Amino acid sequence: MAALPAPAASPRLDFAAVNAAALRELPALLARWLPDGRANGREYEARNPRRGDRHAGSFRVNLRTGRWSDFATGDKGGDPVSLAAFLFNLSQADAARRLADMLGVS
Repeated sequence: MAALPAPAASPRLDFAAVNAAALRELPALLARWLPDGRANGREYEARNPRRGDRHAGSFRVNLRTGRWSDFATGDKGGDPVSLAAFLFNLSQADAARRLADMLGVS
């Protein structure tokens, strides 16, 4: 799983703008973060890298909305920032800053 780059200093963060930019790039982000996954209709199915998940299927991300869930554990979130925070064990703010830097959102 590819890590997010360290964030640059930024005074205020527009979470909506970061999530909108991440949604536009979501298939590429997921391919980078969850390289063993695959698109299946409107969802991306992968193994959850935060647990000993052997088979893809219970961890899914909606490609249109960014909502995600691990149906085996109950972990879930509503957007790409929360997914990045979960996958990389970051706070929401740190995940948003790193995504903003990666996607060129100011």
